Amino acid sequence: MAKEKTLFTCSECGGTSPRWLGKCPACGAWNTLVETVAEAGPGKNRLSAPQYSGLAQAQAVMPLAAIEATDIARTPSGIDELDRVLGGGIVEGGVVLIGGDPGIGKSTLLLQALDALQRVGLPTLYVTGEESGAQVALRSRRLGLDHSQVNVLAEIQLEKILATIDATQPAVAVIDSIQTVYSDQLTSAPGSVAQVRECAAHLTRAAKASGVTIILVGHVTKEGALAGPRVLEHMVDTVLYFEGDTHSQFRLVRAIKNRFGAVNEIGVFAMTEKGLKGVTNPSAIFLSQHSEPVPGSCVLVTLEGTRPMLVEIQALVDEGGPSPRRLSVGLDRDRLAMLLAVLHRHAGVACMDQDVFVNAVGGVRISEPAADLAVMLSITSSLRGKALPRGFIAFGEVGLAGEVRPAPRGQERLKEAAKLGFSVAVVPKANAPKKPIEGITIHAVERVEEAMEVVRGMG
Repeated sequence: MAKEKTLFTCSECGGTSPRWLGKCPACGAWNTLVETVAEAGPGKNRLSAPQYSGLAQAQAVMPLAAIEATDIARTPSGIDELDRVLGGGIVEGGVVLIGGDPGIGKSTLLLQALDALQRVGLPTLYVTGEESGAQVALRSRRLGLDHSQVNVLAEIQLEKILATIDATQPAVAVIDSIQTVYSDQLTSAPGSVAQVRECAAHLTRAAKASGVTIILVGHVTKEGALAGPRVLEHMVDTVLYFEGDTHSQFRLVRAIKNRFGAVNEIGVFAMTEKGLKGVTNPSAIFLSQHSEPVPGSCVLVTLEGTRPMLVEIQALVDEGGPSPRRLSVGLDRDRLAMLLAVLHRHAGVACMDQDVFVNAVGGVRISEPAADLAVMLSITSSLRGKALPRGFIAFGEVGLAGEVRPAPRGQERLKEAAKLGFSVAVVPKANAPKKPIEGITIHAVERVEEAMEVVRGMG
């Protein structure tokens, strides 16, 4: 087979060079030359060279309304929390990219999932580029996966991996990791932008052509983003991120992109001696167990994907120095500064000379604005030294004019709170249910000052 020719293309001006240079000869930019395939060899289904353009034939098209839309068949992975994040299970021919910090549990979770699939009769393949087969076997023994029949391939050359997938025809194949795989068609090292992009493209094409579900494990950078070109996330069908502290028992798997399900859906896992176990009631993780109500604590009903979850928001307000500090963990710091300004202007609660610290318990990250009201109530509670009533919850977005805006799917949030024994709620007026919800008293408010008055009346 003839080897494909390569060129180095400038990402700034599009100029090319037959060899790598530190400085682009066309525009003078530094470190912008990226290796690319310039000409397809025999047997390759590529049309990158201009002489192939005349061989392309026009294809038949049809109206969108004439295309039959069918439900996508899903296969449960055997791990309920993983199925929730994937949108119900794995999809035939789907490509999943999962990233996370080193040692957080990516390989452990995928090995458990492959073993569960193998036990129900589906052929699987685990391609390891970072460990030997003996190391993978040792992990499986540690996880209690005795007599596991998962096929293991220790290989990093793309062509050999594709040939093995074609020969064994697994239902699910895991590539651990995509940064270790290289193609003979490129001269750059494994993990480079060109190698990652080209190898991911070939594996994606193989998945769509053969119906094999391929799961790619990706490294992350120091900032927590997936390493490699951004196009990698565009190629795949689903992007999952592992979140959580490696020193904590709990892990979150969040769907950032999913063509077959909801985005921002999360799965909650607990790391045990026998691997990762799904947590059926994640709200229990994010709620501190206080024997008595304490100042500075307010429970929020947040929405993660399709799942309502209760999270405790804690605030500590203390005397500050000449430059008071504003620090938030799990919440947006800039939004905290905005809420303090609204609290002062519209509710008369001044924290200008106070240090303000806000934390979402359990290490969860909350990005939705529906947390605004709970944050403001927890800050006010800490500043005044008065605890909110037992069984109290709140949610709602707060605007700069002091209005309390509705949160999506408010009724589901309230039902989840009532199910877990919460009895008092302060919510936006637009989220007040038309029919009472048994077991919970709802105070509907339109403005921040109304919410503060309601809380003062409870004290």
